[in-house]
Amino acid sequence: MSLPAAAIMGCFYVHTLKVSLWKSASVFLAVCGVFSCLGNAAIGISGETTPPFPPRTAILWFLMCCILTAAAWYPATHAARKLLEDDALVQTWYVFWMLPLLFLILNLFIMPKYQGILEQGRPRLPCILLSFLLLALLLLSYLFFYLMAAGLNRMNRLRLENQFLSMQQARYDSLLATIRQIRQARHDMRHHFHVLQSLAEQENLKGILNYLAKVQGDIPAGDLGLCENAAADSVAGYFASLYREHGIPFTFTLGLPRELPVPDTDLCPVLSNLLENAMEAGLRTTPGKRQVKVSARLHAGHMVLLSVENNYDGEVNKKNGVFLSSKRQGEGIGLQAVRHIAEKNGGYCRFLYGDGIFRANVILRGGQ
Repeated sequence: MSLPAAAIMGCFYVHTLKVSLWKSASVFLAVCGVFSCLGNAAIGISGETTPPFPPRTAILWFLMCCILTAAAWYPATHAARKLLEDDALVQTWYVFWMLPLLFLILNLFIMPKYQGILEQGRPRLPCILLSFLLLALLLLSYLFFYLMAAGLNRMNRLRLENQFLSMQQARYDSLLATIRQIRQARHDMRHHFHVLQSLAEQENLKGILNYLAKVQGDIPAGDLGLCENAAADSVAGYFASLYREHGIPFTFTLGLPRELPVPDTDLCPVLSNLLENAMEAGLRTTPGKRQVKVSARLHAGHMVLLSVENNYDGEVNKKNGVFLSSKRQGEGIGLQAVRHIAEKNGGYCRFLYGDGIFRANVILRGGQ
């Protein structure tokens, strides 16, 4: 009796939110678990154990569902909705569905199966109390899960913020080092001209070429600004220094303005994951074939277009449309996070590979 109604309400609720499959399934089973406890309580009160149930049982079950729904409306539309709409997909969502499923199975076995057994009076009260006890335990378990998942999400956000801050600090240190090198180069420019003038007066062309080659090697290689947008510049500058350190040639074409319609909390994880995957692929590629090309621009005033292309050796591991991690067993979390962030607001994400080239095309959609 409770399962069809729970299925309808669960599916309706799932389609009102843009959440992942695991979260949708968890919400559906959570609703089914609660309604099954109420259904068993209504059956125990009415005394009917086998279908078809009398109208008074259905009406009683419906009234109890309405009362519980009204009581849970505020927490569901505030705390629970905030947790569901959180971008983070913590590991607790992968196991939460087992909890309501367990209570569903328990509710199927605790009620007597023979007609009239509850009408004797003695078993009725324990069955009713057991149904409400299971309901209380289930709701308490939901509360514990909410506190745990909210804490894990908060820790995940702090980790991302710390990672971004470390990128900004590394970018700041790199900019300071580049500025100092440029100041030193400007200070030495007058001495270089004196030496070149002296070699020119001696008509020592070979000496001039040798001296120019030596001076070129002392020119700072840092980038003062890769992008006008501070967030994108911090991430790109951080990975540019890593690419340079590991000997990976790269080309950045970042035409992003200072202000973007896409929040930094979406742009930075996407760009960081794509650049990190490109670097890891480059490290496993023959040095002579390493290459990373990155481009980003604002389109139509409300969409950010990202493209990251890198060379790779070997094969791309993919199973059932999901890219597998090259660092451990299982799915790759980085590309999965990129796809989730891109598609949550109606964006686009596509990964192409072949002939030794992997390309990620991402559209991040902001406010119109």
